Amino acid sequence: MKNIQSYSLVKEKTEIYSEKITSSALASDYARKFYGNDLEVYESFFALYLNQANKTIGFAKIGQGGISSTVADIRLICKYAIDSLSTSVILIHNHPSGNLIPSENDIKLTRQTDESLKNFNVKVLDHIILSNENYYSLADNGII
Repeated sequence: MKNIQSYSLVKEKTEIYSEKITSSALASDYARKFYGNDLEVYESFFALYLNQANKTIGFAKIGQGGISSTVADIRLICKYAIDSLSTSVILIHNHPSGNLIPSENDIKLTRQTDESLKNFNVKVLDHIILSNENYYSLADNGII
């Protein structure tokens, strides 16, 4: 007979404080607090989780890749949204090249995540692409 595993959400306190996010500029600034200095090194994908009042309640690193791509598993994004009892999510990833134009894969992932989270009454508010100098908001540009 094989033993089964126990799963749980582990919360870790950070030095980052909760803030109300009311714009893509605020989301971009907030994300830079947990991104560190690797924006120009490799792609990383994070999800920022918010409550009903659009206050940040947590973030999770979903994936880390190479210099031109990363993998983001929608199931993990959904898991953390449900476990944290968030009502909305902001997707965030960086382009080390500095090119802020979203790829077809970026747009497809955003739409698939949005559709998946709708089943749990969780909204994707935005998908932010960061570079060292600037950001691009899919919501501000009418893509979501």
